[in-house]
Amino acid sequence: MPAGNAAIEERYEQYLMPIWKSLNVPIKRAEGCTVEDFDGNEYLDVFSGISVTNAGHRNEAVVEAAKDQLDEFIHGCTYLHPHQPAADLAEKLAEVTPGDLQKTFFANSGTEAVEGAVKLARKYTGSKEVVALEMSFHGRTLGSLSLTGNKAYKDEMAPTLNDVAHVAPPYSYRCPRCDGDSCTADCANQLERIIETHTSGDLAAVIVEPIMGEGGIIVPPEGWLERIQEITHEHGGLLIVDEVQTGYGRTGEMWASDHFDVVPDIMPQAKGIANGLPLGAFTAREEIANAFESGDHLSTFGGNPVACAAAQATIKELQDGLVANAREQGAWLGDRLADLEAAYEVVGDTRGLGLMQGVELVDPSETGPMDVAPAPDAKLAKRVGNQLREDGIVMGVGGFYSNVLRFQPPLPISREQLERTVTTIEDALDRETR
Repeated sequence: MPAGNAAIEERYEQYLMPIWKSLNVPIKRAEGCTVEDFDGNEYLDVFSGISVTNAGHRNEAVVEAAKDQLDEFIHGCTYLHPHQPAADLAEKLAEVTPGDLQKTFFANSGTEAVEGAVKLARKYTGSKEVVALEMSFHGRTLGSLSLTGNKAYKDEMAPTLNDVAHVAPPYSYRCPRCDGDSCTADCANQLERIIETHTSGDLAAVIVEPIMGEGGIIVPPEGWLERIQEITHEHGGLLIVDEVQTGYGRTGEMWASDHFDVVPDIMPQAKGIANGLPLGAFTAREEIANAFESGDHLSTFGGNPVACAAAQATIKELQDGLVANAREQGAWLGDRLADLEAAYEVVGDTRGLGLMQGVELVDPSETGPMDVAPAPDAKLAKRVGNQLREDGIVMGVGGFYSNVLRFQPPLPISREQLERTVTTIEDALDRETR
């Protein structure tokens, strides 16, 4: 039935469980880097459904691939009835994933991919304990929530995995061990201390995001990830690199791991994999993957043929120029945001890789947690986000302290669209600080 924005939101209130977080932009249709609501308003999208539509909304090649598969068959259960879309995609992932990652398990989401990766690590190593990062995000089901290092997601929940410890993140802007920009990778050595004091020595895996998205676009210093992997292997564990949010061209390389001298032992993926169709995956070296035996893991809908066909088309689109555009536009955006940081006292830090960039807003009159850096200003970030929306731009606002503007647009975004976004942020900051 025809409906405007208000009618859609009213039905959400009436019929959906009250957990949805609204950007106050209902979507009727979308294309490229723009979305349109039910009242006919058009918005520039620089968040892409939380870093999902990497190839652009309604990418023609992806849509056609999905339609073609719909004409063949929709479901057969990948793990009961072998089919070509899953076989082709798994072969392609063996080609494009880092190093000698070879075999893939298909699921429906990033959360499922993360939990499957932990199960595989436990099966392969015969150990049970996992170390994750404080301020991390790995999902909201009870298992993945145990890995997530943020109380805000855990309130009134009871994570079921007890064998999880957490280590400090490589958050150089707010690290009490670092001196401003002269950050070292020494915080990686804290992993050794956590393993020695918080575990029983039964380490199955360490799981990290190569760039922490929900944590506030936190990029580790040079050498940090390499040292994390070294310590993990010294203690008999596997390194799980969670590329759910960072993969599929987001950072200007196919994988954020490609920016570092690290090949993951297991790599969960999702979000950008099929440009909006539900699909998740985790890929591992052959000897690790072969630890799974028949019946150890299964997914009824994982590897759906329509989603797999869309994923193949998505990867081709990314390889045919979108990853390069993310790298080129991201380099320009990083410089432009650095200018923003220099011009506004309330911009405490800007950081990121490719088209995964963050702007951390602060209150310069107050000192932040642990007397490190100015205090986070979540209220200012919310007001700026609201102003952007009023000016026709959808911007994510998040981070551990809810004070980071998140640039994660579709990768076809143009220089002009990015400049429009930054200029609108400047206008909003001018209004707030004048």
